[in-house]
Amino acid sequence: MNQAHKTFAIISHPDAGKTTLTEQILAISGAIKTAGSIKAKKTARHATSDWMEMEKQRGISITTSVMQFIYQSTVFNLLDTPGHADFSEDTYRTLTAVDSAIMVIDAAKGVEPRTKKLFEICCQRKIPVITFINKIDRNAQEPLTLLDDIEKQLGIKAIPVNWPIGSGQTLKGIIHKEHGSTIVSNHNLADYDDIEMEFELAHTQTESLDEEYQLGQSTPVFFGSALRQLGMEDLLQYMVTNAPAPTSAPTEHRDIQASETKFTGFVFKIQANMNPKHRDRLAFLRICSGTFRQGMQVLQVRTGKKIALNKALLFLADSRSLISSADAGDIIGIYNHGGIQIGDSFTEGEVASFIGIPSFAPELFKRIQIKNPLKAKHLQKGLKQLSEEGAIQIFKPTLSNTIIIGAIGMLQFDVVAHRLHHEYQVDCIYEASPIQSVRWIDSESQSSIDQFMTQYASYVAFDSFDRLVYLMPNHAHLRLVKEKYPDLYFHQTRE
Repeated sequence: MNQAHKTFAIISHPDAGKTTLTEQILAISGAIKTAGSIKAKKTARHATSDWMEMEKQRGISITTSVMQFIYQSTVFNLLDTPGHADFSEDTYRTLTAVDSAIMVIDAAKGVEPRTKKLFEICCQRKIPVITFINKIDRNAQEPLTLLDDIEKQLGIKAIPVNWPIGSGQTLKGIIHKEHGSTIVSNHNLADYDDIEMEFELAHTQTESLDEEYQLGQSTPVFFGSALRQLGMEDLLQYMVTNAPAPTSAPTEHRDIQASETKFTGFVFKIQANMNPKHRDRLAFLRICSGTFRQGMQVLQVRTGKKIALNKALLFLADSRSLISSADAGDIIGIYNHGGIQIGDSFTEGEVASFIGIPSFAPELFKRIQIKNPLKAKHLQKGLKQLSEEGAIQIFKPTLSNTIIIGAIGMLQFDVVAHRLHHEYQVDCIYEASPIQSVRWIDSESQSSIDQFMTQYASYVAFDSFDRLVYLMPNHAHLRLVKEKYPDLYFHQTRE
């Protein structure tokens, strides 16, 4: 590994400026020429990370985008996650593939509910977080108020690395520390003695900041404006110096160290139809150790089969390029012809399955019907591929030909209908479903499973991976079946 490789996610509440920050990072690094520009019709500009047609139309991030860039000789893999709660499962899986995160906070709003939830997930996974307080070029809360809000709501020390001089129309610049000196952009420092004193007061705990940040005990705070590129080079420089490189990843039997020479990795995301002309499916694989080499033979641990990785891709959102090698920490795309699933592990021979890649019980359910019965096969193909991505979950009751789809949020249903129409030429309609939730069933007693399937046949289904599922009408019914079948396990999540 000749260069340092660092992989991080950007997380935030919707509209905090996460995608704008992503664009400007890519622009500063030289990965793109103009923030907000991609190959688009006429002069329309969209975010580079929002490559899906529906994202461009609605101006929201629906799926995680992967972008690799180089800044000051460091190779960064940036994962821009959906901010909207309806696409949270994609975000949670993405956080299994990163070593650090940048948390974007709106300077006028402070910590918002989605920010808090995502920060909690980072804490659970021991992912260190840098905070970027965005939009200081607009009316904003006082800096000390924002720091206090972070500490009270998130329970972590918030230590500023730079400091704004005013906000909105009164914004004059940013004070920051560099090699022990204090710099004010385009202004006389003597005019701002009171602001510098305020910064020094908030900046008193910096001696161990870098170490505390990497341990998840403190969050370094940068004030700035992504739109105007204020404070962003400070942020990127801190990432170069202090953001953690890959260390280790847990498997069922041991932790695999990034420094190990043999190749290992896991799939955390599958995306269909990134290139509509080719109708391809790509599996996003995080390399945990060793080096990918074009044409290498690897073991797909779940199936026990060996496959050749003849082609691998690096990403800049929907743009991709073939590569001959990649190192620990990198995210590569491998072509998936239907045999790869989210959570699959790949090694050079060791039977080691990476753990901690979640799927959650959906919270909303609909029956799906097709308008044109002659396109039933198109519907089945589309739903199968979308469920493999994790864009939706599908359940097939054992006593009927009905297909039930489950989602975390209502927007997912809109996305599925849109993608079925545009990518699979299928028009669908939704009908109400009485299902409140699902549980995945397993047991050491096959006879108990058989009895349950017979007695409660109308509540039994299989998911898209042929796993047994209990369709829960309400919590009272769940309590009843648990009492009747104490040796069955009803799981709310699965890996």
